[in-house]
Amino acid sequence: MNAATFISTDVIRASFSAAMSSMYRTEVPAYGTLLSLVAKVNAQTLAASPELRHRLEQTDTLDRISEERHGAIRVGTPAELAMLRRVFAVMGMYPVGYYDLSEAGVPVHSTAFRPVGDAALKINPFRVFTSLLRLDLIADAELREEARKTLQARQIFSPKAISLVEKAEAQGGLELDDAALFVKEILATFRWHDQASVSGDLYRRLHDAHRLIADVVSFKGPHINHLTPRTLDIDAVQDLMPAYGISPKAVIEGPPTRACPILLRQTSFKALEESVSFRNAQGEWETGSHTARFGEIEQRGVALTPKGRALYDRLLTESRKVVRPAPDGSNADAYIAALTDAFKAFPDDWDRIRKQGLGYFRYTPVPTFPQSGLSARDTCDIEALVALGAVRFDPIVYEDFLPVSAAGIFQSNLGDDDSQKFTASPSQREFETDLGTPVLDEFAHYEGLQKASIERCRQHFKPVALAS
Repeated sequence: MNAATFISTDVIRASFSAAMSSMYRTEVPAYGTLLSLVAKVNAQTLAASPELRHRLEQTDTLDRISEERHGAIRVGTPAELAMLRRVFAVMGMYPVGYYDLSEAGVPVHSTAFRPVGDAALKINPFRVFTSLLRLDLIADAELREEARKTLQARQIFSPKAISLVEKAEAQGGLELDDAALFVKEILATFRWHDQASVSGDLYRRLHDAHRLIADVVSFKGPHINHLTPRTLDIDAVQDLMPAYGISPKAVIEGPPTRACPILLRQTSFKALEESVSFRNAQGEWETGSHTARFGEIEQRGVALTPKGRALYDRLLTESRKVVRPAPDGSNADAYIAALTDAFKAFPDDWDRIRKQGLGYFRYTPVPTFPQSGLSARDTCDIEALVALGAVRFDPIVYEDFLPVSAAGIFQSNLGDDDSQKFTASPSQREFETDLGTPVLDEFAHYEGLQKASIERCRQHFKPVALAS
């Protein structure tokens, strides 16, 4: 087999992302409205800020904004998780980070499958936040066993999908026809099913334990529960949503509005109540309902270092000691005020963030800089190169997720203000065993990107220094 005939993993990922977006737009029409709104706000933001447009053009990241989205799915068994890892690898997506959502009252732990290389991210940065249900956190032993048996009895992947994954692994890729069929077969895994695979009684018991448990266990597969476009101004989107017939959640999750965005901010529209059929004791279908799928929007900022993340976490905790946001949004104004006040302690200037070691940055030689005046000492000191104007710096976009933010979106959408509380029980080793591979440490990854950019700058100026 000639490897040159294989379709690029980036192309397969882009095709799958577009197909999933099209499918979700059909299943959840409000998602299409959301895409239109985000596109309008992004265009207005770029028109109003030539500096932002120039920076995105300089870093070759302008085109990815309109294509950028992430999805979220939840699976029920280690075998499903391990197979998903193999599926996403065919699309050039790899597990980054470990998230324990039990600390936020959600009985799952998770990772994010995404591309990791700069070139792949620029082509298509599609991500899928993937959660594995923690059956061990279900207190009712009988219910836990019923859930386990239900999950063990299902197969979420078609035989053809499995065959194509195995073929891609064996030969190192997929050709055009197989790649197209792969996208079609895998897409079917994430379709919505309006007929539950459990009885109405079992569904209600699962639901009473936690809405997410019912969502994972009760259906034939892990339907995509939201797709998230990226906006350049989440506050504008939040303000405009009602005019587009969309009811937003009361509070944007994450940090407050800033001149220099950090990490991740998210908002969403309310989850849909959808008609679902359940089998009764006589084997007949009865109509019920299920609430899980919603629309989400995100705004991404700079990736923070461990020092920056510690400061972020401390300030978020401080704000929530003053006012904890209510799921119904009744104290939204007070919470936003407390959050804004707390985050005054986090620098809102790119150079201060950089100099204080709070965020990760990519360094690039300035092509118009006259190099003749540089000394060997200058080329070894990135700060000297920046001060001289020989090197520019740009924030490295945070490509990952925040567990508190994810849980906040979930709880506000499903009204889980009185849900079962779970003991925080992170188990990364267990998760990685189920996954079949270690997850990539996001801090080490961003650090590596920053160091590599510094080294490229030094190598760029090194010949000039040697000549002098």
